[in-house]
Amino acid sequence: MPSFSLSLSVAYSFLPGTPTVRTSQVMDQFGITFEQGEHHIVTDLLLESQQIILFTGESGSGKTSLLKETARSLTGQGERVVSLDELSWPDSALVDVLPCDLDQGLALLALCGLGEARFMLRRPSELSDGQRYRFRLALALAHHPQWIVADEFTATLDRPLARIIASNLSRLALKYETGFLLATTHEDLSQDMNPDLHVRCRLNGTVDVVPRDGRGDVKKKRESPPNAGSPPPPSPTGRTSLGGIIAATTSG
Repeated sequence: MPSFSLSLSVAYSFLPGTPTVRTSQVMDQFGITFEQGEHHIVTDLLLESQQIILFTGESGSGKTSLLKETARSLTGQGERVVSLDELSWPDSALVDVLPCDLDQGLALLALCGLGEARFMLRRPSELSDGQRYRFRLALALAHHPQWIVADEFTATLDRPLARIIASNLSRLALKYETGFLLATTHEDLSQDMNPDLHVRCRLNGTVDVVPRDGRGDVKKKRESPPNAGSPPPPSPTGRTSLGGIIAATTSG
């Protein structure tokens, strides 16, 4: 079975800001400047896993960045990685699109929930969103990669179907000796998927790494100094709440 041991450090640099009338007004109103330097998502995060690793968290929590960095690192180590989001195919019958012999193709389609003969003769463009997602999964497995990567895993599907696909992943991983790197905002999928490693990304900057046995470890990201490399912020001329501006005031 595929496995890996990685130490991940993920950060990105802020692009230089271009002052305009409106951006200057915002900076003056809230007493801030353009962010400079680097934003550190996580530093020295150790991941060790087999078969299935799931990244969850709210939008902006860093889960997609961690997913992509993990996939990039594995590719750099010579692993064969296939992304569900990057697959393409001709608009032909499903059994003609799969790059394997007929018996293997029929078995693979059946395992992915497309076992009815009428589905096998359809083209991908004739399938529903849910059926096309299952075909995409079958096509990825047919390429025999060591790892399959999916961001926003099953996000376009209704929740009952998403849970069914999640619960079947372990069987597919075992049968085809393929690992899965998945990211989703839907925390509930972890219960059906039962991943080997569950990485919970939080908006407060922490990352919880929980193996299947439930004994977790917590890595807190290293924060960049506020406004690193920036000049001192101007005095604010407004007050804010969680809902937005309460009232404007004048600076002293």
